[in-house]
Amino acid sequence: MLSEGGSFMKGMALGGVFCLVLSLLGSFSPVTESRTEEEHHHHHHVKAASKDELQQLSDSRLRELNDQLKVYCVIMVQPKTLVYWATALDTWTKHCDKAEFYTSESSKALEAVDLKEKDDWARLRKALQHAYENAGDIRWFFVAQPSTFAIIENLKYLVLTKDPEQPFYLGKAVKSGELEYVEFGSGIVLSYEALRRLVDVFQDEDKCPERGRALWKLSEDKQLAVCLKFTGVFAENGEDVHGKGVFNSRSVDSLISESMKQNPNNVVEGCCSDMAVTFSGLSPNQMQVMMFGVYRLRPYGHDFHDLLTFYPPKGSDND
Repeated sequence: MLSEGGSFMKGMALGGVFCLVLSLLGSFSPVTESRTEEEHHHHHHVKAASKDELQQLSDSRLRELNDQLKVYCVIMVQPKTLVYWATALDTWTKHCDKAEFYTSESSKALEAVDLKEKDDWARLRKALQHAYENAGDIRWFFVAQPSTFAIIENLKYLVLTKDPEQPFYLGKAVKSGELEYVEFGSGIVLSYEALRRLVDVFQDEDKCPERGRALWKLSEDKQLAVCLKFTGVFAENGEDVHGKGVFNSRSVDSLISESMKQNPNNVVEGCCSDMAVTFSGLSPNQMQVMMFGVYRLRPYGHDFHDLLTFYPPKGSDND
């Protein structure tokens, strides 16, 4: 996918949007193949392929991977998040091969799959079941909240050489007690095999109840990890070739502010991977600025020399 020159240019583009976000912020409103044994998954990492690894693949194999790699985006919305819902619809989701919005109740303003379910976990279960049944030939699934901004091309790069018939469950992996799970805020990636196993375990109320039986209620991302664990699928951290996380559960301005304090001589490098897949907690205006910086801002006279190019799906009116 991205060569060193391409990565540099991507960094410049992201650098541009970072500067815009900082300057305009005042006007804005607020892992490798999966294993089957738990001990092999502890702090396991899924890294994107390196430039050298991609160059070892034939042109025909790269084209084959590119043609086969499609992403089904599952965006969980509610009428109270209508402005975020509309912004996600207008920006990054147009780069998904299929984007479906799942809501707790219908809205006259925007179209979505009405699951008629108020409970967060029960609604997520129904959304994933629907995505699985309507995926067609799509083999990768990305689950996100409407305040998340995703760069789908970087997600495709991350999983380009991974086999979706293996059970991948990745994003920003964190630990709570003995449970490792992927934070919902950073976006959750599931391979077809992981989702197939998950849909199967949905039928087992003892292992994966629709209505939790614990003394305290687990968040939907933790409940998802519990159910997947029963199928031998474990949380893995998505990283670039240098080992830097590519899923961010915080906004760009928050990450840059922290980096300015901790890495004043190398702010962008200390902040984020130039192959970042997600940023979260953004306002609608910030998402529009991200769209400009990632997809539209270009230094005139520079060309990209990537091994592959991921284009938006046919019918998208976005860059």
